[in-house]
Amino acid sequence: MFEVIPAIDLRDGKCVRLMQGDYDRETVFSDDPAAVAARWTSAGARLIHVVDLDGAAAGRPSNLGVLRAIRAATSAVIEYGGGLRDDAAVEEAMAAGADRVVVGTALISRPEWVASLCERYGGRVVAGIDARDGRVATNGWRTDSSLTTSEVVQRANDIGLHWALFTDISRDGTLEGPNLTSLRSVVDEARFSVIASGGVARLEDIEAIKAAGARAVILGRAIYTGRVDLAEAIALVQETTTTC
Repeated sequence: MFEVIPAIDLRDGKCVRLMQGDYDRETVFSDDPAAVAARWTSAGARLIHVVDLDGAAAGRPSNLGVLRAIRAATSAVIEYGGGLRDDAAVEEAMAAGADRVVVGTALISRPEWVASLCERYGGRVVAGIDARDGRVATNGWRTDSSLTTSEVVQRANDIGLHWALFTDISRDGTLEGPNLTSLRSVVDEARFSVIASGGVARLEDIEAIKAAGARAVILGRAIYTGRVDLAEAIALVQETTTTC
């Protein structure tokens, strides 16, 4: 089933959104991320995507206390990423309430470790593939690697990942619509299920992402600004899935 997943991005313990991954272009939407999680759960979300922006930049989780509060506030599956680059960090995140963990930088710098995670945790491991101008970014999107999106997709295939989150950084937070061309390329090459993120501004964007072959979409700024109603989006994909 296609999933609509609300995002909660954490910075300094607050729920924020960045523009194109730029830490200097931040909008704070709530001082209470746990309350936001409860709100999205009430709207019908079955999975919530939590990003520790401080952790991504620092290389180690920095908002585990907030993650615990979110866990206490929702029954939804929690997908958590940001600074997960060794066993201890992954174990801490899971102990704090993460059902699934997202690794991005480690897929570039330590693919053998990501492979070992998949052996231990299977479908609880999600790869983050964050692309900017055809290259994959790392370290909280602050550094561009030498690897192309296609090369990283192949690496994820070789590792045997079940899930990967593809984000076009140039569209993230812009409300300009998703990069469907890039998304289709990833879907065509992937032997894993693709979660799409970046640029969604309307219900039609969600339908287009589903039609492109993704298995899920993450919504951020669009639901925080009211451009998209989360409950309506969830109802839409459930209706189209039932109709198909």
